[in-house]
Amino acid sequence: MTTLTSGTTATTQRVGPLLRAWREQRRVSQLELALRADSSSRHISFIETGRSRPSEEMVLRLAEHLDVPVRERNALLLAAGYAPRYPETPLDDPALGALREGMERLIQGYEPYPALVVDATYRVVAANRGIMMLLDGMPESLLEPPLNAMRLTLHPQGLAPRIRNLREWRGHLLAQMERQIALHRSEALRALYEEVAAYPVPESAPGEEPDEPVPYFALPMQIEHEGRTLSFISSISTFNTPMDVTVAELAIETFLPADPATVKYLQSLLP
Repeated sequence: MTTLTSGTTATTQRVGPLLRAWREQRRVSQLELALRADSSSRHISFIETGRSRPSEEMVLRLAEHLDVPVRERNALLLAAGYAPRYPETPLDDPALGALREGMERLIQGYEPYPALVVDATYRVVAANRGIMMLLDGMPESLLEPPLNAMRLTLHPQGLAPRIRNLREWRGHLLAQMERQIALHRSEALRALYEEVAAYPVPESAPGEEPDEPVPYFALPMQIEHEGRTLSFISSISTFNTPMDVTVAELAIETFLPADPATVKYLQSLLP
């Protein structure tokens, strides 16, 4: 069975087995993929068994229809003998200056509500004052860069003891990571998942709903802050049709107040 790995490892493998592994991961038949890619199931079979070498265009077309992440599309191209199509530009590169500025403006404009930007392994690359407010009083050891959003949230010395519905929120976050691992097959992400999944649930965490539950339209994160319970609904945004690996792996997470009391309190913090 072919294992989908990072781009560096994948370059030592043939493109056919890699494409077959992605197709099986997506639970798509050869016929269905052929119809999507305007090809034939016979041609798809020949590619997967190595009897035919796909063109560069065909590799990209199949990757598109299999929803292969941008980083792994480069790995498929290399395995087929072609040059990578998508660059991986460091976020601090001047070429991404407009992107960085735009993200900073976006999350700052969201204040006083919390918002942050993370990469593929939940490393925090930008955060606004709403996020920093929630991190007040956390141990310096957890606040040393690089910050990691999952560690900050689930560590027993982090936000976890303050989250009133920790078991539900923890389950949501772990399920989210499992879906990403299935999509990206990232060893670094799996290592992070195994680390945070092993954190004990703090005994001090209530882990229950408030005494008077409020109907929400999505699962909220209910967190204690200075004697209050603040409730937030999380929303994650990514970039459409990214042409750079770094950009493809960025996500902007915003926290929308889920009840009037949270809105009122956060707006009272405005200067």
